Amino acid sequence: MKNKRANEEQSMKDLMDMFKQKHRLSPGLNKVDVENAWMTQLGPAIKNYTESIRFKNNTLTVHLSSSTLREELSYNKEKIIKRLNESIGKQLISKLILR
Repeated sequence: MKNKRANEEQSMKDLMDMFKQKHRLSPGLNKVDVENAWMTQLGPAIKNYTESIRFKNNTLTVHLSSSTLREELSYNKEKIIKRLNESIGKQLISKLILR
C-alpha cells in the first residue's frame, strides 16, 4: 500500500486553503482581511474617525464619528469597494454602508 502523501505534491497555498475550509476559518479570516484593508488603504485620518467596522454577508458596515467625512466618502463608495477588494486580492465586498 502506497503512502498517499508520497504521491501527491501540493502547494502550500492549496494546503492552507484546505485547512481553512476544513476548520471553517475562511469567514473569520476574511473579516480580519477586510478590517485591515479599511485601516491601511484609507489612511490614518479616516482611521481616526472610524468607530467600528462590521463585515457580514459581503456587506461592509463602517461607523464613523464625523458626519462630514461620512458624506464625503459616500460619494466614492464604488471606488472604495474596488480599492479594498484589490487590496485583499478577492472580491469579498459587494456593498458599503457608512453610518
